[in-house]
Amino acid sequence: EPKCVPSATGAGFVVRVNVSNASRAVGVCQKLLNPKHKPAFVEKLNLDYVRVREQHANKRPRSAPIGLAQARANAAKIDWTSYRPKVPNKIGVQVIKSMSIAVLREYIDWTPFFMTWGLAGKYPRILKDEVVGEEATRLFADALKMLDTVEAAGEISAAGIVGIFPANSVADDIEIYSDETRTEILQVSHQLRQQTEKKAPFVNHCLADYIAPKSSGIADYIGAFAVTGGVGEREVAERYKANNDDYNAILVQAICDRLAEAFAEYLHQQTRKDYWGFAADEILNNDDLIREKYQGIRPAPGYPACPEHTEKATIWALMDVQQHIGMTLTSSYAMFPGAAVSGWIFSHPESRYFAVATIQQDQLMDYAQRKGWDKVTAERWLGPNLG
Repeated sequence: EPKCVPSATGAGFVVRVNVSNASRAVGVCQKLLNPKHKPAFVEKLNLDYVRVREQHANKRPRSAPIGLAQARANAAKIDWTSYRPKVPNKIGVQVIKSMSIAVLREYIDWTPFFMTWGLAGKYPRILKDEVVGEEATRLFADALKMLDTVEAAGEISAAGIVGIFPANSVADDIEIYSDETRTEILQVSHQLRQQTEKKAPFVNHCLADYIAPKSSGIADYIGAFAVTGGVGEREVAERYKANNDDYNAILVQAICDRLAEAFAEYLHQQTRKDYWGFAADEILNNDDLIREKYQGIRPAPGYPACPEHTEKATIWALMDVQQHIGMTLTSSYAMFPGAAVSGWIFSHPESRYFAVATIQQDQLMDYAQRKGWDKVTAERWLGPNLG
């Protein structure tokens, strides 16, 4: 929210504006630094935030809430009698300490890149758009030039790790085992379930539904990964800033974000075709990958299907991510370097993305018990899902 606060130098007041993405700071700063545009810009922001607060206060769930027991009774009905999970070709952890940027750039989804700069439109059509096409084309040329620079200089690199482990579900949890004997639990992945009333054939989804139940006796597996496209990103960006070149500082960060997402796409493909091999014959181009035409999903902690951020720590502990590739988690479970992606890999053909959305107090307390938390801690981390 825009607010005026005393300047640290004592020279009047400064306006602080929260932006949803760092790349949008350029346009915001231009308006704030322009005496002609600043008053109208701040006034509009204040009005926008009033509207957002009112909309949030008036928001009501589209469907009636239900109890956790009822939601679990309406779980996804997977026919495990006619499906047997593929035994992975390579169980355990695979580490890629230095990934080729030349390879990753072929996996980039450029549409989100333009969105972060406030340019709406799908790539490559956006380059021909009557309204933003010219600006998008210039930006795209700068992005490709920056990619060339980054690739040639070697100052920024990409690192990643992926692991595949024996696993089975127990209610809404996923037990991850050290080996095929399934006697030693390495980690437990705690999942949340949709908790609103759904009429058949719709179900109350939970990611644990896509892993064979322990009671079935079926040997199933789960994958985990963490990648970064920004090793060295901060140093390069700071050098641009030191030269008063904020545009290229932000541009290099946006490029690293795209490389991280591209690495996740590449590593997921390698897992499906090689490491795990459940889609060994897959033939998809980059557009097919962007459209998610492959088997399985790769949900990330913090996103709608598994919105609770502390579950990243399970991934870190499971694969010893920090030791292998140097990626760390902050106290709020943000990843560092910032250009990073992590998540789970599910192989079942019926696995799909969904939004957990609002949960009820019974699931809050159930989740707290499963995590070993008190209610206050659970409310802190599940706040966005408590309505």
